Order: sequence, then C-alpha cells, then structure tokens
Amino acid sequence: MDTAKKENLNDKDIQVILGTLLRAGVIISMAIVLIGGAIFLIHNKGAITDYKVFKPEVGKLSSILAIFKGVTSFQGDAIVQFGILMLIFTPIARIVFAIFSFLIERDYLYVLIGFIILAIITISLNGGIAH
Repeated sequence: MDTAKKENLNDKDIQVILGTLLRAGVIISMAIVLIGGAIFLIHNKGAITDYKVFKPEVGKLSSILAIFKGVTSFQGDAIVQFGILMLIFTPIARIVFAIFSFLIERDYLYVLIGFIILAIITISLNGGIAH
C-alpha cells in the first residue's frame, strides 16, 4: 500500500468518523438527560406540581455558566440542561470536524462555507437579531 494513501483520509473514512461523532453525541447527551432526570426526580420526590397556577422560573439556568455551576452541585435540572446543550453542540462539533477535513483535502471553498455556517450558528446562539 502506498504511504501517501495511508496518510490521507478518504471520503468514506471521513463520513464514517462524522457519523460516529453524531451518533456518539446523541447517545451521550441522551444518557446525560436521563441521569439528570433521575437525579431531579430523586431530589424532588413527593413534590406535587400545581398546574392550575403558572409559576415561571426566574431564569436560574439561563446561562451556560449557571448550568455548569448546577452540574457541579448535582442539580438534576442543570444536568438535564447540560445534556440538551450537548445535543445542541453535537452538530456544531460535526461542522468543526468537517472544516478540518476540508482543510486536509485543501478544499478551501467548503472551508469558507463551513466557517460561514459556524458564524451563523454562533450568532444565532448568542441571541441573533432582536426585533
């Protein structure tokens, strides 16, 4: 086998890696959400929710830093939100990996398109354009 062929990843290898990355991200985030849900139910055992009166949360987990603080103190709702963040960041990780694979292939048009998509996602996650 050629050494040049061993060094470069072909398209099939990249697709397999990307598929595995997406699959692993979804499975890991699902496991985190399930663990967080179980912890939340254990900590709030016997609490009955009154659905007749709406009581909105005061946004205690509205930032990523607050979610990480909640995860370190084993708050179930924070762990569930962390799992959801993992689910959101799974396709972002795929885009980053795709950008690096396009760089390896020296396909700079797709690198540019990947960076544009990454910028759009970053802007939309940071609040986007308010009306």
